[in-house]
Amino acid sequence: MRPNIVTEAGVPTRVGQWWDSIPFLTSSVVVVCGVIYVVCLLAGYDSFYEVCFLPSAVLSRFQVYRFYTSVLFHGSLLHVLFNMMALVPMGSDLERIMGSVRLLYLTILLATTNAVLHLLIASLVAYNPFHPYDQLMNECAIGFSGILFSMIVIETSLSGVHSRSVFGLFNVPAKLYPWILLIAFQLLMTNVSLLGHLCGILSGFAYSYGILNFLMPGSSFFSAVESSSWLSSLVRRPKFILCTGGNPSSCIPTYSGQNTSSGGLFSGNAWRSLTSWVPQRETSAQSMEDGRFPGRGRTLGSTRVPTVPASNVDSNLQARLLEDDSPDRVTDAAATVTVDPPSVGRQAPLPNTGAPPQSQGLVTASEEQIKNLVSMGFDRTQVEVALAAADDDATVAVEILMSQQG
Repeated sequence: MRPNIVTEAGVPTRVGQWWDSIPFLTSSVVVVCGVIYVVCLLAGYDSFYEVCFLPSAVLSRFQVYRFYTSVLFHGSLLHVLFNMMALVPMGSDLERIMGSVRLLYLTILLATTNAVLHLLIASLVAYNPFHPYDQLMNECAIGFSGILFSMIVIETSLSGVHSRSVFGLFNVPAKLYPWILLIAFQLLMTNVSLLGHLCGILSGFAYSYGILNFLMPGSSFFSAVESSSWLSSLVRRPKFILCTGGNPSSCIPTYSGQNTSSGGLFSGNAWRSLTSWVPQRETSAQSMEDGRFPGRGRTLGSTRVPTVPASNVDSNLQARLLEDDSPDRVTDAAATVTVDPPSVGRQAPLPNTGAPPQSQGLVTASEEQIKNLVSMGFDRTQVEVALAAADDDATVAVEILMSQQG
C-alpha cells in the first residue's frame, strides 16, 4: 500500500499546512509579535522600560499607550516563542467560535481590562493606609501572557470540561486550572509578573460570567464591520472567519444563529448558550445513510421491479381470477402474479414444434382466451395483437399487455 502523502511531505510542507490551519487573527498576532521582536533584536532596542506596563508612569504621565504596547513586546526569544505557541491553539479555538473581528475586539477589551485591574490593584497596595507597598507601582510588566491567562479562563469555560491536565502530568478541576497554572509559573520561572497574570485571570472570569457584557456589542455591529469596504480585502481571505458563520472545515461549533442586540455569548451558562445556537441534526431516514455512500441502499440479490403501481391495477382482477373454476385459468392467474417483469427480461415464446395444424377448434379456443383477457381489463384490440405475437400463449400475452401498460 502506498504510504500516506502527509508522511511523505517534508518539514516545510508540514509547517505550511500547520500555518494554513491557523485562523487569520491568531496568525496575524503571531506575525506582529514576531516581527516586533526581530526588529528590536536587529536594531538593538532593549529599552523595554519605555513600552512596558508601568503603573507609576501611567498615573504620573498618563501614558495610556502602555496598555497595548506592553502586550506586543517581549523580552527574550524564549518569551515570545512560549507565548505564541500557547496562543496558537487557544486563539484558533476562540476565533473559530467568535469570528476574527469579534476576537480582535475581545483581545483589545482584555488588554484594557487587564491594565485597569493591574493599575487599580497596584494603587490600592501602594497607597493603603495600613501597610503601603509601592514596589508594584514600579514593576515593569511586558508580554502577551496576561491575555493568554484570560483566554485560558474563557476557553476552559467554553469547553465544558470538568478537568484539565497540567503539563500532561496530572489532572485538576477545570475551575482551578488557571490558578494552578498561575502558581506553577511563579514557582518554575523567575522574573514573572504575578500581578499581570492574576489580572488576566480576573478579566477572564469577569468576561465568562457576563460582567463585561455591557462592553460587548451585538453581532449586528460585527457584521457591519465585516461588510465595510475598508475590510473587504481581509474578509475575502480564506483564513478569515466571520462572526456570524465560521470556518466550514472547522471541528469546533461556530456561532450561526440570528443577530442579537447584546453580547449574550457568555451570559449565564456559556456553553449551553453556545450550543443552543448550533444547528441541531434532524433525526430522519436521510441521516441514517452512510455519508461515504450517498443514496438509498438495496440488499444484494434484490430486484427492483418497475411494475405498474398497485393503485393502477384493477382491484377486481384477483377476485375474477379466484371465481373462475377452470384449472387452466388458475394456472394463468398464477403465472400472471409470479411472472418476471418485462424490464428484467421477457422470456421468448417456446417454438410450437409439436402443434397440430390450426383448426376450427383452436380458433374457438383462441376466442375464449380473448374473452378471458378482456374480462381482466385489457383492451380487445390489444389482446388480439398480444395473442398473435405470443402464438396464442396466454401467459406471454399477459406479459406483453402488462409491459404496454407499464
